[in-house]
Amino acid sequence: MNCSPKGLDTFRVLDERSIAYLDLTGSGVETIAHLKENERITIMMCAFEGPPKIFRFYGRGQVLQKGSDEFAEFIGAFGDALGARPIIRIDLERIIDSCGYSVPKYEFKEDRYTLKKWAETKGEEGVLEYQALKNAKSLDGL
Repeated sequence: MNCSPKGLDTFRVLDERSIAYLDLTGSGVETIAHLKENERITIMMCAFEGPPKIFRFYGRGQVLQKGSDEFAEFIGAFGDALGARPIIRIDLERIIDSCGYSVPKYEFKEDRYTLKKWAETKGEEGVLEYQALKNAKSLDGL
């Protein structure tokens, strides 16, 4: 199981059966490795304020690598963020919703821009060096 929380403005609905998100540099590459291994992915969205709702998006994902034609086709929907890794494009097979009756309520305070500031401090070359060092293999060697 892979659980990778996301934030900032990185999620897009492409059409009624496909979604995508811009993967940003992080401490590992588990989602990318698992998608390359078997393409299966589940995205969960959970409401922490307002009505209690949970959505799960089940599908098959593609890793659209930076520099590829596919990446170039979709990056315009996101804007080219420093620290971006691939775009993860998902063809949906099933979408379900459920109650979030036991999910605690939290009040949104603000987005965190720590990752963006980190990437700006490193610069493009520094981010690429970090990715080569820390994002080349998954925890299980994929």
